[in-house]
This record gives sequence, C-alpha cells and structure tokens, in this order.
Amino acid sequence: MAQKSAWFRPAVSGALAGAVNGFFGGGGGMVLVPLLAGWCGLGQRKAFATSVAIILPLCALSTGIYLFRGGLDLNAALPYLLGGLLGGWLGGKLFKGLSMDWLRRGFALLLLYGGVKSLFGL
Repeated sequence: MAQKSAWFRPAVSGALAGAVNGFFGGGGGMVLVPLLAGWCGLGQRKAFATSVAIILPLCALSTGIYLFRGGLDLNAALPYLLGGLLGGWLGGKLFKGLSMDWLRRGFALLLLYGGVKSLFGL
C-alpha cells in the first residue's frame, strides 16, 4: 500500500501536466512546477529540473498528435525550434547559478504575463 500511495501524487501531477500540454499545445510545466514543489514535496530547484525532463516526452507526444491530425506546419515551427534549442541550452547553463528567489520571481512573472495576455486577449 505504501508504494501505491507514493505513486499517486506524482501520477496525478503528471496527468494534469499532460492534459494542460495536450489542451493548449504546451504549458504543462507551468502546472507541474507548483505541483512538484508543493503537492509532491520536491525542492524548488529539483521541481524546475524535473519538470523539464517530464515535459519533453509530453511535448513529443503532443507534437505527434498535432502532426498526425494535420495541425502542425514543420517549416513554420523550425525557426522557433532552433531558437528554443539555443534558449534551452543557455537557460540550462545559467540555471544552477541563479538563486531560487530569482527563479521563483521569473517564473511568477512569466505566469502573470501569460495570464494577463490570455485574459485580455493582448
């Protein structure tokens, strides 16, 4: 029973992140980081890093579904992919040197920006 309960919160967190990723084409990490840190008890830094590892296969799956259903233009996505690879590499290099206070603030600002933009259609 202890093993089953140890998997419950992480499995539910992953399912919620996957659903957000599937519905909105991304953004599962925005749900996953707070769930991993708060509900699952991971430290903040570990929650950020674990979120990246979890989101990769979720994004790959969502990409396959969108590609299969004809909703993805690979040529249009290529410049974003190249820029994202560069940004991901740079972010990964800088991650360990940043304080958790700055990481939390940056994450909060990103959430706030996305929320305001979505709410008001800007």
